[in-house]
Amino acid sequence: MSFSLVDTILYSAAVVFAYMAVVFVVALFKKDNSVVDIAWGLGFILVALLTFFLEREFAVRHILVTVLVLIWGTRLAMHIFIRNKGRGEDFRYAQWRREWGKWFLLRSFFQIFMLQGLLLLVIAYPVILTNHSRKEGISYLDLVGVVLWVTGFFFEAVGDFQLSRFKKDAGNKGKIMRSGLWKYTRHPNYFGEAVMWWGVFLIALSVNLGWTAIFSPILITFLLLRVSGVTMLEKKYVGNDEFEAYAKRTSAFFPWFPRKD
Repeated sequence: MSFSLVDTILYSAAVVFAYMAVVFVVALFKKDNSVVDIAWGLGFILVALLTFFLEREFAVRHILVTVLVLIWGTRLAMHIFIRNKGRGEDFRYAQWRREWGKWFLLRSFFQIFMLQGLLLLVIAYPVILTNHSRKEGISYLDLVGVVLWVTGFFFEAVGDFQLSRFKKDAGNKGKIMRSGLWKYTRHPNYFGEAVMWWGVFLIALSVNLGWTAIFSPILITFLLLRVSGVTMLEKKYVGNDEFEAYAKRTSAFFPWFPRKD
């Protein structure tokens, strides 16, 4: 193998930060920082393909983890692109645009684009580690990881589809989605994304130093639960009686049967 793990990480970091800088310029021209959400999934694809071809091992496990990232990243980017088309800037970025005033450009560059680049790199570490590893056969951990990933993908993709279809119905304007997967968790898409990365981590456990990737699924789960996911989104619904009634009956994250009134 021609590259050390440190070399592979540094190459990945350089590409990710250059990529996020380009996305920042695109956002400036569009006057819409929401483009970073579309770029998020595509950034993981970039890292997966870079490390896959950089190492030139092309083992089954390398192909497996790269394909899983390609499927997830492509679907997520397409979903967000379609969802955001014609809607203007997401409420989170619009709020920061107002609050940051004259510091908006500088803070956007570092607190949105470069920070997301760093988070992307950290979360993608099990992919980098797996693609850097030597050729080995598939283990039971790989199989369990794939099952977990497929479960997570189901929750994220189906949850997004159900919500998108619900919002397209003009009769549902202002209403809260309470059916399908949303009957069992208020955020099936966020739950699914976290589960997928736990699946990727299990695949990485089969390679040398795989245990060091544990911080990746922990970080994405924390972000989805406490930072940019559940907590931030639900602030929009403070004081909404219908949502508060829904929240009392429905699990915030982990799927479970609705509580009885």
